[in-house]
Amino acid sequence: MRAGFRHTKLKQWGGRLLAVASTAGLSLLMLSCGASNTVDYLYVTSNLQNPGQINVYQVDSESGALHQIPDSPYPSGGRNPVYEVASPNGKNLYVVNHDDNTIVQFAIGTDGKLYPLTTTNTPGTEPVALAINSAGTALYVLDYYEPAAPGQPSFTDLNPGPGALIVYPINTDGTLGTALSVGAANYFSVQCFPTNLTITPNGNFVYVTNTKAVIVTTSPPVTGTVPVLPASCPAYGTISAFSVSSSAVTPVAGSPFTAGTGSGPTGIVADPGNGSIYVTDGLLNQLYTFSIQSSGALSLASTVGTGTMPMGGTVITNSASSKYLYLTNYKDGSLSIYSLSLGVPSLIATSNAGSSGPLCILADPDTLRFLYTSDYIGGSIGGAELNPSTGTLITNQGAPYVSSGQPTCVAAVTHAGGNKNGV
Repeated sequence: MRAGFRHTKLKQWGGRLLAVASTAGLSLLMLSCGASNTVDYLYVTSNLQNPGQINVYQVDSESGALHQIPDSPYPSGGRNPVYEVASPNGKNLYVVNHDDNTIVQFAIGTDGKLYPLTTTNTPGTEPVALAINSAGTALYVLDYYEPAAPGQPSFTDLNPGPGALIVYPINTDGTLGTALSVGAANYFSVQCFPTNLTITPNGNFVYVTNTKAVIVTTSPPVTGTVPVLPASCPAYGTISAFSVSSSAVTPVAGSPFTAGTGSGPTGIVADPGNGSIYVTDGLLNQLYTFSIQSSGALSLASTVGTGTMPMGGTVITNSASSKYLYLTNYKDGSLSIYSLSLGVPSLIATSNAGSSGPLCILADPDTLRFLYTSDYIGGSIGGAELNPSTGTLITNQGAPYVSSGQPTCVAAVTHAGGNKNGV
């Protein structure tokens, strides 16, 4: 889950710690994270340079320590990469370059290396988030602005308007097919200033957070003109809901659903059990739990406090009785840890383990023992190991880790002995 703000627009779901490693520390890290201990590959997009960069790291199975592979970093294929997702089979990485309105498909090698394959332009402008269904058959893209009309130029900061959800079928080779259409449009309208999206694990529903306001942060992109809320947009945050089939996307009856007066929903993540979504509010510093009805409609189940300006989130299930939700808090540089054992989030701890001003967050997909965050201002990657019994965190060996600067998001694939993923 990631939010997309800006300075103007929160671009993702910042004082951070700069990682400084001694020669001895680097040597130890290389020894502890050799190929024989690699359990996952971690991919981190950064937008300090033009074109953007993608750092690739081996994840050590024993310590969770990161070691950058020899050819890393790789060009992102465009300007200002802000979000990325990996295919469930571990063979492809999809990256959105915000300033070029593109999605770049990379093949992932068995050694974690990246090979650019195809580039696709989105119908609108300023793509801010991606999601892929668990079957790996559809990629969902969120454009900050939709076209003013099908085939016409998009809304802009000077003339703001609604955003757009675009749905691309994924071919067997990982390339993107023709975007699904409704009438003359190859996109689905959402509301103003959308920030993130999530898909339920069963693939039945897609939800989009619409912030309704520009939340000012230091994260990208930076613009001299902060858009004002158009009169056509609601004066509160909303969540757009869509029902999904193999060939159609349909708005859920009652959508969009309100997040409440004064709200500014920024990030969103679906519960693994398909029955709930968790929504962060970067304006009111709240976490909302919405229950999903059989139709896909939403009803508010609980509200709890967060840190300052919550952004990304992830749910980790270690056993039938151990399930935790982790949120990143952008302004105070903390992670909020919630138990989900009672069905709704209950705060159990606040941690700064391995991170300083985090944005995106994920767990390594193989063991679910290690958490990683992208720390935009500090230019580093936070790393922590979780206690499966309590959900609490301790900082990983060597964390925070050096990136190419201004990391915006993280993704990962399993190594699985070196031969499961890739080409």
